[in-house]
Amino acid sequence: IDTYKKLNLDCLVVLGGNGSHKTANLLREKGLNVLTLPKTIDNDLVMTDHTPGYGSTAKYVASTLKEIILDATCYAHPSVTIVELMGRHAGWVTAASVLARTEYSRNPYLIYMPEHAFDMEEFKKSLKAALEQETAVVVCVSEGIADKDGRFICEYVKAEFGIKCRSIELNLPQRCSSLLASATDIDEAEKAGKAAVVAALDGETGKMITFERDDTNGYEINYGLADVNDICNKEKKFPAEWITAEGTDISDEYIKYVRPLIQGTNIAEYS
Repeated sequence: IDTYKKLNLDCLVVLGGNGSHKTANLLREKGLNVLTLPKTIDNDLVMTDHTPGYGSTAKYVASTLKEIILDATCYAHPSVTIVELMGRHAGWVTAASVLARTEYSRNPYLIYMPEHAFDMEEFKKSLKAALEQETAVVVCVSEGIADKDGRFICEYVKAEFGIKCRSIELNLPQRCSSLLASATDIDEAEKAGKAAVVAALDGETGKMITFERDDTNGYEINYGLADVNDICNKEKKFPAEWITAEGTDISDEYIKYVRPLIQGTNIAEYS
């Protein structure tokens, strides 16, 4: 606050997720002019169709999973590969793993999200059925997925099925790898920034730039405003209706939602 006043700033533009918006709201309450931009790979901010960062992360997850699947399926002996992705409370990042499927592979066979209760016995049945269809099965889970007794999937598979089971955690590259950045992501981030400047010049404060999807004539985004107080301390869960009844897969509605967000490559940066 002292720096804001010392520099005689007109407005502070804050980029970030839930924590950043909580801070922005506190600064607004202290009398500062504040505007915010949604920016989190978790895609869990309310009142916006999506957040910059998520499209690139979804693209990274899908591309990396395809490589993992190629490696996992090149061996003749039965095996299970567990891939852990970010999203302890919201499964948006894990859901993107469904994009790794091709006409040659149904993997990942099973996808588990925090929005659906996990049961180890049901998992056992689903995994057994998957192993009857495929020698090597890839399972994607949101971080921290375990049964009611705290048992994690990988240790259970080794003990119960007696087959090779490896665990892969994608970890930090999910949120910091820019090599596979989506051109849509980059373009929308820039446009959102411009919208924030225009809003600041118009005297707006305490608002977040929102992404409003219009599919009337193909994918299009309009930029609006929402009160920061209505956004901080809230979390947008992955829609329950986009998770199959068994809790092991993702519906086509999600694929329709996410596909426009992963389009294009940031060629200029690497040419």
